[in-house]
Amino acid sequence: MAKQKDHIVNNLNIKNNRASFEYHLLDKYTAGIVLKGTEIKSLRLGKANIQDAFCMFIDDELYVRNLNISEYAEGGKYHNHPPKRDRKLLLTSKELRKLRQALNDVGLTIVPTRIFLSEKGLAKIDIALAKGKKLHDKREDIKERETNRELQRFKR
Repeated sequence: MAKQKDHIVNNLNIKNNRASFEYHLLDKYTAGIVLKGTEIKSLRLGKANIQDAFCMFIDDELYVRNLNISEYAEGGKYHNHPPKRDRKLLLTSKELRKLRQALNDVGLTIVPTRIFLSEKGLAKIDIALAKGKKLHDKREDIKERETNRELQRFKR
């Protein structure tokens, strides 16, 4: 049995907390993501940032843009990947058709909410069809979060 390295993250779970604050998340999908060798190695080390990432259609295929996966430290000069390249998402044609039709509505976008490794060790990304929140909606979320925090303090 192969020995696991200590610095590798076995339960990779990178979340985009800002997405739920900025958007109303309507529909959620889980997609595969096409990565190069050094990208998956860097991802297993937990070196990714999805705060500014968004999804867009290019030639009837869905891509995630601005997903920052840091360069692999031991990848070398020629074998490393560009950190913010566009990465293709793998969804069924039915899901792609549904998302494309939903994007025709004004104010909707597709945002990534989480990157994780499946049980087989494949990189997956959760995406959500989202509608932007207004300022008063954000204030209500903050107020609700603070009241929940106060209730938890009193329960102790």
